[in-house]
Amino acid sequence: MIRILIADDFPLLREDIRETIEKQEDMKVVGEASTGQELEHLARTTPCDLLLVDIEMETTTAGIRAAENILSENPEAKVIFLTAHETENMILMSMAAGAVDYIVKGCQEEELLRHIRAAYAGEPLLDARVQHTVLKEYSRLRRSERSLLFFINNVSQLTPAERALVRCLLDGCKVREIAEIRCVEVVTVKTQIKGLLRKFGCSRTKEIVGLIHELGVEHLF
Repeated sequence: MIRILIADDFPLLREDIRETIEKQEDMKVVGEASTGQELEHLARTTPCDLLLVDIEMETTTAGIRAAENILSENPEAKVIFLTAHETENMILMSMAAGAVDYIVKGCQEEELLRHIRAAYAGEPLLDARVQHTVLKEYSRLRRSERSLLFFINNVSQLTPAERALVRCLLDGCKVREIAEIRCVEVVTVKTQIKGLLRKFGCSRTKEIVGLIHELGVEHLF
Protein backbone atom coordinates (compact mmCIF):
# COMPACT_ATOMS: atom_id res chain seq x y z
CA MET A 1 0.00 0.00 0.00
CA ILE A 2 1.45 3.37 -1.07
CA ARG A 3 0.80 5.87 1.72
CA ILE A 4 0.39 9.36 0.30
CA LEU A 5 0.26 12.89 1.74
CA ILE A 6 -1.45 15.56 -0.38
CA ALA A 7 -0.67 19.27 -0.04
CA ASP A 8 -2.62 21.89 -2.00
CA ASP A 9 -4.33 25.11 -0.97
CA PHE A 10 -7.27 24.44 -3.29
CA PRO A 11 -9.77 22.15 -1.48
CA LEU A 12 -11.53 20.95 -4.63
CA LEU A 13 -8.28 19.84 -6.21
CA ARG A 14 -7.28 17.99 -3.02
CA GLU A 15 -10.67 16.29 -3.06
CA ASP A 16 -10.31 15.24 -6.71
CA ILE A 17 -6.84 13.82 -6.12
CA ARG A 18 -7.96 12.04 -2.94
CA GLU A 19 -10.94 10.44 -4.69
CA THR A 20 -8.71 9.27 -7.56
CA ILE A 21 -6.19 7.75 -5.19
CA GLU A 22 -8.73 6.14 -2.87
CA LYS A 23 -10.17 4.18 -5.81
CA GLN A 24 -6.87 2.35 -6.16
CA GLU A 25 -6.27 -0.90 -4.32
CA ASP A 26 -2.57 -0.15 -3.85
CA MET A 27 -2.82 3.47 -2.63
CA LYS A 28 -4.10 5.31 0.41
CA VAL A 29 -4.24 9.01 1.39
CA VAL A 30 -2.94 9.27 4.96
CA GLY A 31 -3.11 13.05 5.32
CA GLU A 32 -3.88 16.38 3.68
CA ALA A 33 -2.44 19.87 4.08
CA SER A 34 -3.30 23.30 2.69
CA THR A 35 -0.03 25.06 3.56
CA GLY A 36 3.66 24.28 3.59
CA GLN A 37 3.75 24.50 7.38
CA GLU A 38 0.88 22.04 7.74
CA LEU A 39 2.66 19.67 5.37
CA GLU A 40 5.89 19.81 7.37
CA HIS A 41 3.99 18.98 10.56
CA LEU A 42 2.14 16.13 8.85
CA ALA A 43 5.36 14.70 7.43
CA ARG A 44 6.88 14.59 10.93
CA THR A 45 3.87 12.93 12.54
CA THR A 46 2.36 10.77 9.79
CA PRO A 47 4.26 7.86 8.22
CA CYS A 48 4.03 8.07 4.44
CA ASP A 49 5.76 6.80 1.31
CA LEU A 50 5.15 9.69 -1.06
CA LEU A 51 4.13 13.35 -0.99
CA LEU A 52 2.13 15.13 -3.70
CA VAL A 53 2.99 18.78 -3.13
CA ASP A 54 1.59 21.92 -4.73
CA ILE A 55 4.44 24.37 -5.29
CA GLU A 56 2.32 27.49 -4.68
CA MET A 57 0.34 27.59 -1.46
CA GLU A 58 0.60 30.36 1.13
CA THR A 59 3.50 31.74 -0.94
CA THR A 60 4.63 31.11 -4.52
CA THR A 61 7.36 28.70 -3.33
CA ALA A 62 5.82 27.35 -0.11
CA GLY A 63 5.76 23.79 -1.44
CA ILE A 64 9.39 23.92 -2.47
CA ARG A 65 10.51 25.24 0.91
CA ALA A 66 8.43 22.63 2.72
CA ALA A 67 9.87 19.85 0.56
CA GLU A 68 13.42 21.03 1.24
CA ASN A 69 12.80 20.96 5.01
CA ILE A 70 11.08 17.57 4.88
CA LEU A 71 13.83 16.01 2.78
CA SER A 72 16.54 17.44 5.05
CA GLU A 73 14.96 15.49 7.93
CA ASN A 74 13.94 12.47 5.87
CA PRO A 75 16.08 12.03 2.74
CA GLU A 76 14.20 8.83 1.86
CA ALA A 77 10.91 10.68 1.31
CA LYS A 78 9.68 10.86 -2.27
CA VAL A 79 8.21 14.18 -3.42
CA ILE A 80 6.22 14.80 -6.59
CA PHE A 81 5.43 18.46 -7.25
CA LEU A 82 2.07 19.54 -8.60
CA THR A 83 1.98 22.91 -10.30
CA ALA A 84 0.21 24.96 -12.93
CA HIS A 85 3.55 26.39 -14.09
CA GLU A 86 5.89 24.69 -16.52
CA THR A 87 8.66 27.27 -16.86
CA GLU A 88 12.29 26.19 -16.96
CA ASN A 89 13.00 28.17 -13.80
CA MET A 90 10.22 26.40 -11.90
CA ILE A 91 11.40 23.01 -13.14
CA LEU A 92 14.95 23.71 -11.96
CA MET A 93 13.75 24.99 -8.58
CA SER A 94 11.68 21.83 -8.15
CA MET A 95 14.48 19.47 -9.04
CA ALA A 96 16.95 21.39 -6.92
CA ALA A 97 14.64 20.94 -3.93
CA GLY A 98 15.03 17.17 -4.27
CA ALA A 99 11.74 16.23 -5.92
CA VAL A 100 11.72 12.97 -7.87
CA ASP A 101 9.06 14.10 -10.34
CA TYR A 102 7.05 17.06 -11.54
CA ILE A 103 3.46 16.97 -12.79
CA VAL A 104 1.43 19.78 -14.31
CA LYS A 105 -2.01 20.16 -12.73
CA GLY A 106 -4.92 19.02 -14.85
CA CYS A 107 -3.23 15.90 -16.21
CA GLN A 108 -5.30 12.77 -16.78
CA GLU A 109 -5.98 10.50 -13.79
CA GLU A 110 -4.11 7.65 -15.46
CA GLU A 111 -1.04 9.82 -15.88
CA LEU A 112 -1.07 10.93 -12.25
CA LEU A 113 -1.37 7.33 -11.04
CA ARG A 114 1.35 6.17 -13.40
CA HIS A 115 3.73 8.82 -12.05
CA ILE A 116 2.92 7.89 -8.44
CA ARG A 117 3.55 4.18 -8.98
CA ALA A 118 6.75 4.81 -10.91
CA ALA A 119 8.13 7.19 -8.26
CA TYR A 120 7.26 4.72 -5.50
CA ALA A 121 9.10 1.99 -7.41
CA GLY A 122 12.17 4.21 -7.67
CA GLU A 123 11.78 4.81 -11.40
CA PRO A 124 10.28 8.33 -11.69
CA LEU A 125 8.84 9.30 -15.06
CA LEU A 126 10.37 12.71 -15.60
CA ASP A 127 8.98 13.89 -18.91
CA ALA A 128 11.27 14.76 -21.81
CA ARG A 129 11.07 18.50 -21.21
CA VAL A 130 12.10 18.18 -17.57
CA GLN A 131 15.01 15.92 -18.48
CA HIS A 132 16.11 18.30 -21.24
CA THR A 133 15.93 21.32 -18.92
CA VAL A 134 17.89 19.65 -16.13
CA LEU A 135 20.56 18.35 -18.50
CA LYS A 136 20.86 21.76 -20.16
CA GLU A 137 21.36 23.43 -16.79
CA TYR A 138 23.95 20.82 -15.82
CA SER A 139 25.83 21.50 -19.05
CA ARG A 140 25.63 25.25 -18.44
CA LEU A 141 27.03 24.87 -14.93
CA ARG A 142 29.87 22.67 -16.14
CA ARG A 143 30.64 25.18 -18.88
CA SER A 144 30.54 28.02 -16.38
CA GLU A 145 32.84 26.15 -14.02
CA ARG A 146 35.43 25.71 -16.76
CA SER A 147 35.03 29.33 -17.83
CA LEU A 148 35.41 30.63 -14.29
CA LEU A 149 38.65 28.72 -13.86
CA PHE A 150 39.80 30.24 -17.13
CA PHE A 151 39.01 33.70 -15.76
CA ILE A 152 40.87 33.07 -12.52
CA ASN A 153 43.93 32.10 -14.52
CA ASN A 154 43.76 34.90 -17.08
CA VAL A 155 42.02 38.03 -15.79
CA SER A 156 44.97 38.83 -13.56
CA GLN A 157 47.11 39.05 -16.70
CA LEU A 158 45.04 41.87 -18.21
CA THR A 159 46.67 45.28 -18.31
CA PRO A 160 44.89 48.33 -16.82
CA ALA A 161 44.16 49.49 -20.37
CA GLU A 162 42.61 46.13 -21.24
CA ARG A 163 40.45 46.19 -18.10
CA ALA A 164 39.23 49.65 -19.04
CA LEU A 165 38.48 48.35 -22.53
CA VAL A 166 36.42 45.48 -21.13
CA ARG A 167 34.47 47.96 -19.00
CA CYS A 168 33.64 49.95 -22.11
CA LEU A 169 32.50 46.80 -23.89
CA LEU A 170 30.27 45.90 -20.93
CA ASP A 171 28.75 49.37 -21.17
CA GLY A 172 27.87 48.67 -24.80
CA CYS A 173 30.32 51.16 -26.33
CA LYS A 174 31.36 50.86 -29.98
CA VAL A 175 34.96 51.02 -31.17
CA ARG A 176 34.80 54.70 -32.16
CA GLU A 177 33.13 55.63 -28.87
CA ILE A 178 35.81 53.77 -26.94
CA ALA A 179 38.50 55.64 -28.85
CA GLU A 180 36.88 58.97 -27.97
CA ILE A 181 36.42 58.04 -24.30
CA ARG A 182 40.03 56.92 -23.94
CA CYS A 183 41.46 59.60 -26.23
CA VAL A 184 43.25 57.15 -28.51
CA GLU A 185 43.13 56.28 -32.19
CA VAL A 186 40.54 53.81 -33.48
CA VAL A 187 43.35 51.59 -34.77
CA THR A 188 44.75 51.41 -31.21
CA VAL A 189 41.40 50.21 -29.86
CA LYS A 190 41.15 47.59 -32.59
CA THR A 191 44.63 46.33 -31.75
CA GLN A 192 43.75 46.08 -28.06
CA ILE A 193 40.54 44.25 -28.89
CA LYS A 194 42.51 41.66 -30.87
CA GLY A 195 44.67 41.13 -27.80
CA LEU A 196 41.61 40.71 -25.61
CA LEU A 197 40.04 38.19 -27.95
CA ARG A 198 43.23 36.18 -27.87
CA LYS A 199 43.41 36.19 -24.05
CA PHE A 200 39.74 35.29 -23.64
CA GLY A 201 39.81 32.66 -26.36
CA CYS A 202 36.92 34.33 -28.19
CA SER A 203 36.35 35.40 -31.78
CA ARG A 204 34.00 38.36 -31.11
CA THR A 205 33.66 40.96 -28.39
CA LYS A 206 30.03 39.89 -27.89
CA GLU A 207 31.32 36.52 -26.71
CA ILE A 208 33.50 38.21 -24.09
CA VAL A 209 30.59 40.29 -22.81
CA GLY A 210 28.24 37.30 -22.79
CA LEU A 211 30.73 35.16 -20.90
CA ILE A 212 31.28 37.83 -18.25
CA HIS A 213 27.52 38.24 -17.76
CA GLU A 214 26.99 34.48 -17.59
CA LEU A 215 29.64 34.12 -14.90
CA GLY A 216 28.42 37.19 -13.03
CA VAL A 217 31.93 38.69 -12.74
CA GLU A 218 31.21 42.19 -14.01
CA HIS A 219 32.55 43.57 -10.73
CA LEU A 220 36.05 42.44 -11.69
CA PHE A 221 36.14 45.20 -14.31
